[in-house]
Amino acid sequence: MTGFARPVRRWVPPLSGTELVTVLDRLRGWSPFDGCALLDDLAAVLDDVPPPEEDTTQLAERLRGHLARLVTIAVAGEAERDPTAAQLVVRARILHADRLPCGRQEAIAHLRRLGWTANELHDRLTVIRCLKEAA
Repeated sequence: MTGFARPVRRWVPPLSGTELVTVLDRLRGWSPFDGCALLDDLAAVLDDVPPPEEDTTQLAERLRGHLARLVTIAVAGEAERDPTAAQLVVRARILHADRLPCGRQEAIAHLRRLGWTANELHDRLTVIRCLKEAA
């Protein structure tokens, strides 16, 4: 028997060309979670000696990036079912939206809030197995 006994529908791609371009753009803009980089940045902002003033803006941006990735991991892993993780996600979103204050002491305090929240969220996601522990 060389043919099909019944007609087969023609294959239709699941996404349009525009949707595929959107997916490709998102993939190109994606950066994976780097636990070691997170730990390095946490050490820089949570150390007894505050980071140099010229590094505060860059550290704040990197910590915001870590928080965004951790929140994405939490949402994808349905971690918000855990009350502690849900509170940390809310706090991370609020801090992510906050701007870096102008004064030196206020900026350091903000960096430390970003750092503690990222650290706690990372730890919680590890405990509830949404994330492997960073090296």
